[in-house]
Amino acid sequence: MIREHEPLEATLTRLAEERERADRAYNDALTALDTALLHVASLPPAPPEYDERQITPLNESFRTIAEPPTGGGLKGRLAAFVWRLVAPSLQRQVTFNAAVVEHLNRNVAAHREAQRAAAALLDVARAQIADLTAFHTRLLVYLQQITGYVDTKDRETGGRALIVNAAVNALAEDAAKRWESMAAREQRLNAQVASIAAAHEDLRAAVGIAQQATQTTRRELERLLSTRDLKVTPTGGSDRPVSPSFSSGVPQASNPLDSYKYVGFENLYRGSQEAIRERLESYLPYFDGAADVLDVGCGRGEFLDLLTARGISARGLDLNHEMVEVCRARGLEVTERDAVTYLEEQPDGALGGLFAAQVVEHLQPAYLLRFLDLAFQKLRPGAPIVLETLNPACWTAFFDSFIRDITHVWPLHPDTLRYLVLASGFPAARIEYRSPVAPQDRLQPVPGLGGDAAAADFVETFNANVEKLNARMFTFLDYAIVGSR
Repeated sequence: MIREHEPLEATLTRLAEERERADRAYNDALTALDTALLHVASLPPAPPEYDERQITPLNESFRTIAEPPTGGGLKGRLAAFVWRLVAPSLQRQVTFNAAVVEHLNRNVAAHREAQRAAAALLDVARAQIADLTAFHTRLLVYLQQITGYVDTKDRETGGRALIVNAAVNALAEDAAKRWESMAAREQRLNAQVASIAAAHEDLRAAVGIAQQATQTTRRELERLLSTRDLKVTPTGGSDRPVSPSFSSGVPQASNPLDSYKYVGFENLYRGSQEAIRERLESYLPYFDGAADVLDVGCGRGEFLDLLTARGISARGLDLNHEMVEVCRARGLEVTERDAVTYLEEQPDGALGGLFAAQVVEHLQPAYLLRFLDLAFQKLRPGAPIVLETLNPACWTAFFDSFIRDITHVWPLHPDTLRYLVLASGFPAARIEYRSPVAPQDRLQPVPGLGGDAAAADFVETFNANVEKLNARMFTFLDYAIVGSR
C-alpha cells in the first residue's frame, strides 16, 4: 500500500520489511505445524467375547429342591417332619437361584452387543486417525509447496514488470521529448498570441476611434440636415422639426383615454404580472453589478421590480400613459416618452445597461436602426444590452402572437436582429432562444408498423417530414439578443 506524500525509497524499504516479516511468520507457522503432526498411540484390542458357557447349565440346575417325601410309617412321618423344617429355607434358595439365572439370561444379549460395539468403535477410530494423519501430512506438503509456487509467480510478475517498466520508461522518455517540443511550441505560440493581442488592442483602439468619428460625423450630418430643413415662420422665426429620416418611425403615444385598453390586452394575452416576472427573472444575472439600467418599454414594470429587489438601480420608459401610471403607483421611476427622443437627451455613457422585452417588433426599421445606434452611444463600455422579441421563424409564435397584437409593426428574424446589433457597433451579440413550444403541442411522429418494408419506409419518410415541420413551426416562441457595449 502506497502512502500519500511518502518518498519512493521509503515506500520500497517499508514494503521489503513487511515482506520479510510475513515470510518469517509463515515459516514459523509451518514449523509449528510440522512439529504438531499427530503421533497415534496404540489402541487397545477389542474386548473378549462374553463367557456364556455356564448359562445353559445354570438354567438347567437352578432348582435344588426335590419333591416332598411320601410314605407311611415312622420313617415316612419322620421324613415329613424334617421336610417341613427345612423346606422354607430351601424354597428361598430356589427363588434366589431363579432370580440370578433370570438376570443372567436378560443381560446375555446386552453383553454380546457391547462387545461387538466396542470392537466396531475401535476399528472406526483406527480408520479415522489414519485418515487424519494422512490429511495432516498432505497439508504440510502442500504448504511447503506454496513458497516455491509464489516465488515462480513473483518471478513471472517481476519479468512482466520489467517489460512494463521498460515500456513505461520508453513512453516517459518519448513524453519528455514531446513535452520539451510542446513547451518550445507553446513559447512560440505565446509570443504569437501576445503579438496578436497587441495587434488586436491596436485594432480595437482604431475601431473605437473610427466609431467615435462615425458618430460625430453622423450627428454633424443630422445637425446640417436639420438646419437645412428649418421652416421659416411668418414672424421670421424658425422651428426645428424631427429628423426626416426617423419622423415616420417614431412610435406615437396613444390617446391617454384609450391607454387602459392595451393594459387590458396585456393582462389577457401576455400573462399576469407574476407570470411575466417569473419569466424575466432569468435575465437578472446579465445585469449583476450594473447601475443606471434603462428598461425600454417597461410596461407594467415587472423587470423594474426584479432589478430593484436585486439592488440594481434602474428606471423605465414607456409610451402608454396608463402603464406609466401603474408603475409610478408602485414607486417606480418611469418616464412617458419614446425611446429615441429620450436617448437623444442623455449624455454619452450615461447608461449601465439596457433592457427591452417585446419592444423592437413595435418599431419601424428606420426607427429601430436609430434606436440601436443611440443605445451604443449611451451605454458605457462593457454594459449589457438585452433585446427580447417574438420569434417569427416559429410559425406558432407568428400566427398565434405576432399578428394578434395590432401594435406590432415589423417581425424580426433572429439572424436579422443580431446583425443589426453588431452593425450598430456592439462587438459581441448572441441569440438566446426561449420559451420552447410544449411537446404536446408539436406534431407527433407515428410509431413503426413493422413487418412490411414499404410501410416502414413510409413511416420513416413521414416522421422525417414531421421533424422538418416541427423545426419550422414548433420551435421557440421567443428569443433574445444578448450583447455588451
